[in-house]
Amino acid sequence: MSQSRRRYTPEYKDEAVKLVIDSGRPTSAVAKDLGINEGTLGSWVATWRRAHQNEEEPLSMSERARLRELEKENRELRMEREFLFKSDRLLRATPSVTDKYELIAAEKDNYPVTKMCQWLVVSTSGFYDWHRRPASTRTRRHTTLDTHVRAVFAASRQTYGARRIAAALTASGLRVSVRLARRIMRRAGLEACQPRAYRRTTIPGQAPAPADHVRRDFTATRPGEKLIGDITYIRTGEGWLYLATVIDCYSRKVAGWSMATHLRTELIIDAFTMAASRTTLAPNALFHSDRGAQYTSDAYHRVLKRHGVRPSVGATGVCWDNSAAESFFGTLKNELVYRENYPTRRAARTAIAEYIEVFYNRQRLHSTLGYRTPENIERAYHSTQNEVIEAA
Repeated sequence: MSQSRRRYTPEYKDEAVKLVIDSGRPTSAVAKDLGINEGTLGSWVATWRRAHQNEEEPLSMSERARLRELEKENRELRMEREFLFKSDRLLRATPSVTDKYELIAAEKDNYPVTKMCQWLVVSTSGFYDWHRRPASTRTRRHTTLDTHVRAVFAASRQTYGARRIAAALTASGLRVSVRLARRIMRRAGLEACQPRAYRRTTIPGQAPAPADHVRRDFTATRPGEKLIGDITYIRTGEGWLYLATVIDCYSRKVAGWSMATHLRTELIIDAFTMAASRTTLAPNALFHSDRGAQYTSDAYHRVLKRHGVRPSVGATGVCWDNSAAESFFGTLKNELVYRENYPTRRAARTAIAEYIEVFYNRQRLHSTLGYRTPENIERAYHSTQNEVIEAA
């Protein structure tokens, strides 16, 4: 069965436009990351620019030149601080010149060679003389593996451990064991971000609610058959930002999400509306959540009924009954939120929307999915369905 035409909520459009405006990347690149039509995104951006064209005064040429100069200085200072911090961890207490050359060679794709030589107080010409000498077979293999491991680790936004890196390299045709990947990461000083301990945030109550139709079985036979939802909070300099998500159990894709400054029922309704607009819901589909007041409200149940979806809830205060949704929030906070400081809610919204739509749904390898992405899982399903239809 082919996918129905995609529809986009106003919130999704706003966040897609912000990815273009705030990042300065080409519309075509952002559209490719989000998996939407370039012309569609370009139209949204043009509409946004027309609505905001008089909000800021343009800088003069001299101000722009000075700004570029200051930005360049800041970049160089950040690079120097970052590189010297890294060298302190990787080099011995009294490193030899060869040790420094090896570090420069390993980092030459990340920093300018001349700058690294200057920071480590070695000769640039001496480094190039050393670098031109023929390397041994073992050295060449180690260099190749180091390069691939670093590339995968960087592409994962420093979130992959040895298992995911080994899976990614094996999928690309370069077989690497988990043990070897772990040894290379340790030698290179690459440490994946680690999850924080779970804290219970709900208290058992007496409010009536639907039964638990999922019973901790978060698998499904097709997209849109079983959905799970939850709410979490993000700290910003302006106060809390609340995030509601809807995850498809078949592909583990975040099919819908919404962010707001409140915890009213509209927050989860907006998230479900986005999911329903982007997913073909199966007949008699299930939506599972905890027993929060929003998820047991009459307004929300009317929305589910209108879409032909049955509600399901777990026990209050038992995180395992909604563990798949809890797991996503743990991953989001571990890989993104805990590593950033958000001065404004807008900054948090943009970062979270980009993480969900670009990285989590389309790039991140999921161990539950056999180290594939949610987007790949959905495409494979629809491709198989189309083949069945054509064969019939």
